Amino acid sequence: MIQTINLQQSIESHSVAFKDVEDLRPLLEEASKAKYILLGESTHGTSEFYSLRAEISKWLIQEKGYDFLAVEGDWPACYEVNRYIKGYEHTYKNAKDALHAFNRWPQWMWYNQEVQSLVEWLRSYNEKGDWKTKIGFYGIDVYSLWESMERIIDYLEEINSPDATEARQAFACFEPFHREPQMYGVSSAFYGKSCWEELSAMLKAIHENRELYPDEVEASLNLKLNSLVMKNGEHYYHTMVTNDSESWNIRDQHMVEALENISQFYGPDAKGIIWEHNTHIGDARATDMADEGMVNVGQITREKYGAENVYAIGLGTYEGTVIAGEKWGEPAKIMEVPKGGAGSWEALMHETGAYNKYMMFTEANKELFTDTLGHRAIGVVYDPRREHLGNYVPSRMSARYDAYIHIDNTKALTPL
Repeated sequence: MIQTINLQQSIESHSVAFKDVEDLRPLLEEASKAKYILLGESTHGTSEFYSLRAEISKWLIQEKGYDFLAVEGDWPACYEVNRYIKGYEHTYKNAKDALHAFNRWPQWMWYNQEVQSLVEWLRSYNEKGDWKTKIGFYGIDVYSLWESMERIIDYLEEINSPDATEARQAFACFEPFHREPQMYGVSSAFYGKSCWEELSAMLKAIHENRELYPDEVEASLNLKLNSLVMKNGEHYYHTMVTNDSESWNIRDQHMVEALENISQFYGPDAKGIIWEHNTHIGDARATDMADEGMVNVGQITREKYGAENVYAIGLGTYEGTVIAGEKWGEPAKIMEVPKGGAGSWEALMHETGAYNKYMMFTEANKELFTDTLGHRAIGVVYDPRREHLGNYVPSRMSARYDAYIHIDNTKALTPL
């Protein structure tokens, strides 16, 4: 009880109420000293997380010159949005048309009104500059193995590349699995029937002939990232049926590799904003993930680029509603988010005042927030009735994040 009282007092002393993005200026001024700003979320289906991150991103782009957004989404679908906001694609009439590219479950993560509004803003903002200064929008996840393969074949055929043959052969190897990752994983892991040989031949041919490819606007980046998804995606699906921790690591290592390729495209001074779940952007070493040998984007980027070049901001809520599926692949529905569990970080934030607030963890105060507390994490699959059994990640908050934003009461995303 004494520990809880002390934590509440510390939260009261070091948290600041806010109403809009301008109230967050002290936090954003500090965050913008970093090359990469990682913006988290404790669910994939909360409106305020998307809307606030959008406002923060706009501020960082306008005030601090950040160059691109990298999100927890598929490269091919996000690249269609990128083409729309940069004016490369003229068949899309509006943002909603471009967002139709997100046609695979969980669609609502990006095909929603909150993202639609941001995409239209990015399009309008980009109209003011030349192609070198346009803001990019990219997906850095690893799931789009089949879609990335299709994009590569389409591109190679379009430019009459001699590598199209190897690409079609690789795709033919994957076709019998009917785009079912689990089916491919079982076949490759347990029966030795993988497509790695065909895939390697294709990637090798593309690499050896890379000088032949026209470097038109972002064509080379698109080819490189789709190839990266194929290489790491095959590895991910091969591993996921036998080792959850290792497949997680493959996925987050891929995200950082994708981020690095995007940064290189923009140049040595490039600055990026990354949108992902808290479980990806909050340093894994400050959670029980470390006990299972798991790493994540927050940890890898801090180790790779230096903590001074990475600023991680977690976002969470005490109660409200969220959109999610009861099982993988099932239709999304709006669900109640129960009040934060007793003794959890969310409950402590609420008990010090039922209003929105933020905290910055600094050298002067971080020792006050090193106790391990339950910190809520909701994914695309969710059952509120069983939340207490597995939706709280033991976390040392000041080691996991550089700052934290608490939104006391939230509502579900609005799918298009």
